[in-house]
Amino acid sequence: MRPALLLCLLAVLALPAAAAQAWRRRPSPTSTAAPAPGCARPTNAERVKAATLCPLNAQRARVGAGPLTQNPKLQLAAERHSLDMATRKFFEHVNPEGVSDAARIIHTGYPPIFIGENLAWGEEQESTPAMIVKAWMNSPGHKANLMRPN
Repeated sequence: MRPALLLCLLAVLALPAAAAQAWRRRPSPTSTAAPAPGCARPTNAERVKAATLCPLNAQRARVGAGPLTQNPKLQLAAERHSLDMATRKFFEHVNPEGVSDAARIIHTGYPPIFIGENLAWGEEQESTPAMIVKAWMNSPGHKANLMRPN
């Protein structure tokens, strides 16, 4: 069950890259500016993932929980949802058609087990991996998802 919790992390990490892709394909009619320097793009997405996983796993280790790990099926579900949110300009666990996180994950072939999803959005300094992890740790519901031992 531990990998299912990673969707929450991957969704937030995939979102900036997806937003950058969506921006290149369909810029907002009200904005002509490029994404801010340092925004996650395919060139730094792996560093952003590592910079988020490291403090999350340190927090988990403090409570005796094993580390979160990456999973290709969860990554696919997260990337698809992130791109959808960026393209259609919504930020929700359930898309406008009512498709939930569990349905998105099962659609990739991942087994239907307990799912927890944490999304995060930030601008400028609030969008750094450290600030996102801090925000999750300060939110009881998000923290519970991330600290669950299984």
